[in-house]
Amino acid sequence: MGLTAGIVGLPNVGKSTLFNAITKAGALAANYPFATIDPNVGVVEVPDNRLDTLTSMVQPKKTIPTIFEFTDIAGIVRGASKGEGLGNQFLSHIREVDAIVQVVRAFEDSNVTHVDGDVSPIRDIETINLELIFADLEVVEKRLPKIEKKAQLKVDKEAVVEYDLLKQIHSVLMDNQPIRTINFNENEKKTIKHFNFLTQKPMLYVANISEDEIADYSENTLVKEIEEQASKDGSEVVVISAKIEAELSELEEDEKTMFLSDLGVEESGLDKLVRTSYDLLGLETFFTAGPQEVRAWTFKKGMKAPACAGVIHTDFEKGFIRAETIAYQDFVACGGESGAKDQGKMRLEGKEYVVKDGDVMHFRFNV
Repeated sequence: MGLTAGIVGLPNVGKSTLFNAITKAGALAANYPFATIDPNVGVVEVPDNRLDTLTSMVQPKKTIPTIFEFTDIAGIVRGASKGEGLGNQFLSHIREVDAIVQVVRAFEDSNVTHVDGDVSPIRDIETINLELIFADLEVVEKRLPKIEKKAQLKVDKEAVVEYDLLKQIHSVLMDNQPIRTINFNENEKKTIKHFNFLTQKPMLYVANISEDEIADYSENTLVKEIEEQASKDGSEVVVISAKIEAELSELEEDEKTMFLSDLGVEESGLDKLVRTSYDLLGLETFFTAGPQEVRAWTFKKGMKAPACAGVIHTDFEKGFIRAETIAYQDFVACGGESGAKDQGKMRLEGKEYVVKDGDVMHFRFNV
């Protein structure tokens, strides 16, 4: 699907440390603003225990997980929408991503300089969110005068719809609220899609805590502040220690399990971050399973069988005939494809079938 989440935040909040942990790509992490100038893009596997189960059952020659892309974007500073810091450069990079992961500092450390002098999650969040709002306001205020006359004459219906939507958006932005707080219908979404508004993108907050709090951060008041802010704008929060995640990324799987156990943590924060980012974009997974390979495929929730076939290859969608489908739970319970067939759990689905998360599928097509 090629969907991407952009990692943003003020300088020195742990963005690049987090990115290093996610991708093991070695992005520069330094204790000064703008250490990251060009966006770094990394691909990470989406953790899914179902893929491991299918692999153990089918014993294929290879196993291919589905993937998710993260982009590390240069640190934002106050005034970025007016060109301060890296200004328009970072804004253009954010426009290219599908979701925003905002890293917020929730730890005290005198050795790590804060760009504003002291640690204040709410101030940091407001700084970034306001810059995104200002950037969207600029787009709206440039466009409104260009279509105002057309809309007022009411000859061009599309112009009327666009004008009314932009006026509504302008009002929300002037109230310092993100566009994603507006519930648009599908037609309205299509009308404004080309603007690629920053504050319309889904937002996920990452509270970056110190390593000694990872097992229990219940007393961390900074995390509580971030969670309260997130609840106001309908966003989610993932709590991690970027420093620990960076250490975990250097370990083998068995070592990683032992390390997490010693910390008193069941799963890594990164696994949770990847899954939450995946869910944030309404993504789900279907599988193909055979002796050559077992593979996970990403699709958008609500997609029908032909479109999912097209995720594998465009020819599959063009010549779609039917999809042989087994629910993941049935595949496992019946001991695989043969058992599912014998017990009547394999279904033949047509063009109108809405694919479900976990479906094990085989597409029939003719081109």
